[in-house]
Amino acid sequence: MSVTDPGAVATAAGTRTIFRYEVRARLDPRAEAVTRESAHVGVRPMRVRTARVYLIGGPFSSEEAQRVGARLLADPVLEEWRFGAADPTGELIEVHPLPGVMDPVAQTLRQSIGELTGADDVEVVTGWRYDVEGVTPDEADELARRLLANEVVEAIHREPWTPDAFPHAPPADQSLRHIPIRALDDAGLERLSREGHLFLSLDEMRAIRAEYERRGREPTDIELETLAQTWSEHCVHKTLKSTIRIPAPDDADPIDWRRRPGHEVQPDGSIIIHNLLKSTVAAATHELIDDGLDWTLSVFVDNAGVIAFDDEHAVCVKVETHNHPSAIEPYGGAATGIGGVIRDIMGTGLGARPVANTDVFCVAFPEGWGEGGGAKPLPAGCLHPRRVLTRVVDGVRDYGNRMGIPTVNGAVWFDDRFVGNPLVFAGSVGVMRREHVGGAARPGDRIIAIGGRTGRDGIHGATFSSAELTDTHADEFSHAVQIGNAIEEKRTLDALLRARDHASGCLYSAITDCGAGGFSSAVGEMSEKVGAEVELSAAPLKYAGLRYDEIWISESQERMVLAVPPEKVETLRAICAEEHVELADLGAFGATGDDGPELALRFEGREVGRMGMGFLHEGIPMGVREASWARKVPKDQVTKGQRGVADVDIREALLGVLAHPNVASREWIVRQYDHEVQGATAIRPLVGTGAPPIGPGDAAVIQPVPGSARGLAIGCGLAIPVGDPETGGAGGAGGAGGDPYLMALAAVDECVRNLVCVGADPERIAILDNFCWPSCAKPENLGALVRAAEGCYDAAKAYRTPFVSGKDSLNNQFRTESGRVIEIPPTLLITGVGVVPDVGACVTMDLKPEPSQVMLVGGAEASLVGGVFESVTGVTWGERRSIDLAGGVRAAHAVATLIREGFVLAAHDCSEGGALTAMAGDLGVEVFLDDWESLGVGERWEQLFGEGVGRYVLQTRDPNQMSGDELERFSGILKGMSWRVLGDVRTTAPGRFEIRGP
Repeated sequence: MSVTDPGAVATAAGTRTIFRYEVRARLDPRAEAVTRESAHVGVRPMRVRTARVYLIGGPFSSEEAQRVGARLLADPVLEEWRFGAADPTGELIEVHPLPGVMDPVAQTLRQSIGELTGADDVEVVTGWRYDVEGVTPDEADELARRLLANEVVEAIHREPWTPDAFPHAPPADQSLRHIPIRALDDAGLERLSREGHLFLSLDEMRAIRAEYERRGREPTDIELETLAQTWSEHCVHKTLKSTIRIPAPDDADPIDWRRRPGHEVQPDGSIIIHNLLKSTVAAATHELIDDGLDWTLSVFVDNAGVIAFDDEHAVCVKVETHNHPSAIEPYGGAATGIGGVIRDIMGTGLGARPVANTDVFCVAFPEGWGEGGGAKPLPAGCLHPRRVLTRVVDGVRDYGNRMGIPTVNGAVWFDDRFVGNPLVFAGSVGVMRREHVGGAARPGDRIIAIGGRTGRDGIHGATFSSAELTDTHADEFSHAVQIGNAIEEKRTLDALLRARDHASGCLYSAITDCGAGGFSSAVGEMSEKVGAEVELSAAPLKYAGLRYDEIWISESQERMVLAVPPEKVETLRAICAEEHVELADLGAFGATGDDGPELALRFEGREVGRMGMGFLHEGIPMGVREASWARKVPKDQVTKGQRGVADVDIREALLGVLAHPNVASREWIVRQYDHEVQGATAIRPLVGTGAPPIGPGDAAVIQPVPGSARGLAIGCGLAIPVGDPETGGAGGAGGAGGDPYLMALAAVDECVRNLVCVGADPERIAILDNFCWPSCAKPENLGALVRAAEGCYDAAKAYRTPFVSGKDSLNNQFRTESGRVIEIPPTLLITGVGVVPDVGACVTMDLKPEPSQVMLVGGAEASLVGGVFESVTGVTWGERRSIDLAGGVRAAHAVATLIREGFVLAAHDCSEGGALTAMAGDLGVEVFLDDWESLGVGERWEQLFGEGVGRYVLQTRDPNQMSGDELERFSGILKGMSWRVLGDVRTTAPGRFEIRGP
């Protein structure tokens, strides 16, 4: 260890001293990663060295600073540390968080230094130093901007940063501001909405103007901000709840419009839909409940949907999106996405314990971006897709692993239309006792905030997420980016569970997370029926300089809001103190005025806002929106025709399909997550006999209740190509234009298949919807959304899978500096949880070393059109098939019965790439095509590579070794089903895949 004299490198600021430390790893994997990834930004350094930089300021001596370095900063075996800055070797790049950006490492270190030295006024800033040899200064600048730093949240220095003092925000101007709105014309209202980052429509701005004309005064800034958060698309789902008119369907339309709840057929044949969400997704669930489905406990009313797990326990599930923040700062966007959805679980009912996480990423293809040589030009304002994918994985990994919650299920989909607007879906599952389902704030309860402090990060996050992304958003909305601290949230979770399970009973009446909209949404929603008075100056702040309105709408992470009876506050405070969780009393629930419950906002005792709950929650205008729909036929479909299928080489086709990014292994991602923390994971994401296993499982299974044999399967379904109106292709391939109605059917079916394949009971599956759409101000996009929602209704009713929760994100598109709009393909993610009666009967997708056969069950309507086969070979054959929902339901129940009765050794859903890609494991397989002589060449390709609903590949016991009764039962289960024997498992030729045919 090399240590210089600390007095020579410390800088004094009054009585405080800032010490600079550098810590270098003896083995430098970070440097290796930078060297490897630098090639993707066109820079190839000869050598890279890295060091962790700590700038620590406080009222302690050089001897105490020495102890900090030796005791806290470095592992003496793996690292060495020094004071000051080592001499640069090559070009030096140093990266530090910008002032005000959350720095979790610094926060933890600050607390540790206080415990070590007794100093209670310590400041810490961390950073990374890179010494890059063999590059020019310009290349180093390029490397810094495109790979090493994100200037939205980080500062780049080209020499060691040794400030004389840490930057601090100046005191805020807390004068009360009224916003003149009553005299504004329409143009002025629209300008105020956009320039004020409200992102409200003209009709909504008119409604606000009319309300304040009625009240005879102008709104204060905080009142206008509160309305913008509460009325944002992100919070109120106003498009899905609106009334929509869609033109008369054609005669071939598969949707039965006349038999829909909340739909009116007009004399001209057009359809009026009253509240799209209520008439489709929610209607399916409530109709199923009315039809005897009694195991849903809470749907569409809480932070997560809740179903019964057993007689004593319930499980809850929620999936959110964090798309726009992840486009600007992928690491922070994804980390706070998973952190936020974990808080949704913590804030469901009276609090659930998170037991599993999920994630799904939709990004542009990582390869081929750049300049020259036929490369695709990366639009200005977009991060490189490889960096986006790498960093969103990092964000989910770090947050989930640090909280001790296993990440057990997910997916990745590539399409270049996600280049400016990636999609980041984050989900979480929790368990609670059934008596903890539900809760409500009561008049007189104290408004208690616990967890993280409030900062400027996340300002306008909810409204920003409801807007279109452009090439300037990284600059304009850097304040909307949040950086989370998983350790803070873990402490908060521990405190909440202790308070919920207190010996005297739960210490609070209600709880919610403080997410989109911050205190504005959390307190505003909890107090809708009873009102509230809030003292904003009582909120603990990360740093000085926040105005009262910023405190109110900040989306700083790791905060929860509770309604606590006054007599229980001190007991809760003691628990929080023991768990090192900060608690603040912000006021009381229960405030009424002439118009009923009110929201009264104060700062340092002065009223800064007062609003009626009726207008806040019910005043948003919901006009009639116009939708349209016409299936498109891509130009290349006309020229391709039906040709070339007989010329395809099966070996090259299979290898090409397996190598396609939408089929290839995601092991490099999955391995970064902890799958088994908490010790309840029965089936992990990767399965097989290898050491370690590498096969991608269909779904994960956990045992959320210790000691119970009952399990919970967690899976998802994603069928983007089926609904892509532009192409219908896999990741941008050609094909007949897709239909979002069919996409919804296919996504629900795939989710059910994934769950059934591991042993879930198809009668006990609950699902969630996540719609991610381009702007629905465009009638064609709104029409596509309508069709997807109609598909959700039909699929849920057919499979008897209730929707219990969901979320939408409806402005996912990127406007380039030239004005070109890149719309994402309409994307519907279906997430499902299914009860597994006995985890001992679960199966996995890898082939087992037993005498057996491989079967293709269900899905006679499989098609090559728009699939990965077409994308790889460039060959179009046949036509897109209709979707047989009834057949998919029969297949699900048949396969579940085969698994339950012990006939199945391995099961896999047949999705991207078809049947041949669904066979996995270390054993050999022999596929027989010589028995398929009745099929033409094209039909064979459809059977082997076709994609469609209701298809399973099963390894079943050898019929020759079944008893007569078993064979009769086996055949009886499959009676009436479409099925075909594909081949045999060859235990004598491991790893060999043979296809035999005429």
